[in-house]
Amino acid sequence: MSVLVLVEHTDGNIKKKSFEAVQYAAEIAKKTNTTATALVLGTIADSELENLGTHGVQKVLHVADEKLNELHARAYASALIAAAQKEGSKIIIALHDINGKAVAPRVAVKLKAGLVSGALSYPDLDKGFVLKKAVFSGKAFAFVNITSDVKVITLMANSFPLAPGSGKASIERLDVTFGDKDFGIKVKSVDKVTGEVSLADAELVVSGGRGMKGPENWGLIEDLAKELGAATACSRPVADAGWRPHHEHVGQTGGTIRPNLYIAVGISGAIQHLAGVNGSKVIVVINKDPEAPFFKAANYGVVGDAMEILPKLTEAVKKFKQHK
Repeated sequence: MSVLVLVEHTDGNIKKKSFEAVQYAAEIAKKTNTTATALVLGTIADSELENLGTHGVQKVLHVADEKLNELHARAYASALIAAAQKEGSKIIIALHDINGKAVAPRVAVKLKAGLVSGALSYPDLDKGFVLKKAVFSGKAFAFVNITSDVKVITLMANSFPLAPGSGKASIERLDVTFGDKDFGIKVKSVDKVTGEVSLADAELVVSGGRGMKGPENWGLIEDLAKELGAATACSRPVADAGWRPHHEHVGQTGGTIRPNLYIAVGISGAIQHLAGVNGSKVIVVINKDPEAPFFKAANYGVVGDAMEILPKLTEAVKKFKQHK
């Protein structure tokens, strides 16, 4: 009756948010007096799999098919269902990201399971199996009770701090018989961004909007991000104008992030943008318009010209690091 969690990795390196999901599954297993098992798909070293034990899983099921190095939603779902049936899992956890959003609903339908997407809390077992999630683009919260026998959860990243311990997970190979349609979509090419902090996993993000006036000023954003060890992001108009690549666009029609610190520079703060970033722990807004809507959502705000403030802020970070 193990709690089952789908673990994601990139080029054989397990993602930080997957460690968070593993820890989440292990805590639920503890609350329900059972064990936690991880499912890993694709090519990855055994040492990486064993390391999942430091976050609470006792066993790792590994489907070592190199075709699974890229997302194939049907194949992922088939593998997750096969693992759940083998382990007798009644609670299945995935990440609330592109992969999880594609796979979890398929699994829920096949297993006739209740699904909560974007969970922000551990289940309240005193009231059934109640989970907290954001609704209405993050403007409110809902508390959802899953009453079905099998339960599927996608976990919102950066909801719980990592607290690794000790331990080594055992590894078991899992053979899955895939159907003809499981690999029906062919991946012809994959373009990967290298040499940057991953926006999806970043704890610190510096983001710019039209207030940066043009792509020639983006070095100011990058300089601050470099000193902070942060990822860079942008608003939709910036991406649409071609100032920045679309993978940096955050908001309702872009990526959803939950960093510990989000610095928004020259972004007005329309509701569409807020929907992608309002889960941030701390929001700092820099804008020369004191009436910018973003100030209402900010923890800290600076009214002024970004072209003057950013260099001073970057220099202050440098001095702080030197004296740290």
